[in-house]
Amino acid sequence: MNTTVDILCITAHPDDVEIAMAGTVLHHRALGHTVGLVELTAGELGTRGTPAIRKAEADAAMKVLDASFRYQLGLSDGFFRMDKESLLDVVRSIRAHRPQVVLTNAVRDRHPDHGRGASLVAEACFLSGLRRISTEWEGGIQEAWRPRTVLHAVQDRWIEPDLVVDITPYWAQKEKALRCFASQFYDPNSTEPMSPIANLDFLPFLEARAREMGRLLGVTYGEGFTTTRPPGVNDLIALG
Repeated sequence: MNTTVDILCITAHPDDVEIAMAGTVLHHRALGHTVGLVELTAGELGTRGTPAIRKAEADAAMKVLDASFRYQLGLSDGFFRMDKESLLDVVRSIRAHRPQVVLTNAVRDRHPDHGRGASLVAEACFLSGLRRISTEWEGGIQEAWRPRTVLHAVQDRWIEPDLVVDITPYWAQKEKALRCFASQFYDPNSTEPMSPIANLDFLPFLEARAREMGRLLGVTYGEGFTTTRPPGVNDLIALG
């Protein structure tokens, strides 16, 4: 699959995109930009559901988000590390899809995979631009490619955002994508163990976080991101 996209979301687990950046994906799809989704793992250590269930849920959510594709790299949930092979797996995806922007996990968070994933993806974005690193994809030699921008979502733990995207028109659609992951969220009839995101308060918390981010812009809902370098702007008058 050599589909080129404008924005590539590379996250640790199925549902990270829906929880932290679905509104941003929907907003940019509405602007006409293409988006692809890649997970480092299948989320196989998750408290609820199974990898097969989560894969089906992720595929359903992909359709709601109108993404071009979605697949998993097969790294080990909970145990992936910043090693050469893991970095090269991510580099191959970046070079295959040649995004201008990569969206990834929070730089630190309750789940340690999020911070590790953030570091892994950010470093892979740099390495992907080095022409002396040789990679192959579907039998062909890949060319070097470095995204212009890497943004880290604000997830469970509060991090002061460097920028916020107004997702107000897309909140209902974001909720629809979230609810595709029925195995992961609150279900009074479930016999599986409770988890932090299966708690009854979790989805209201996500809405409260989105409202908090939106308030920074003077809108109803927002999604926040951090960046390792200041974002450039072409028109000060267009700033929100």
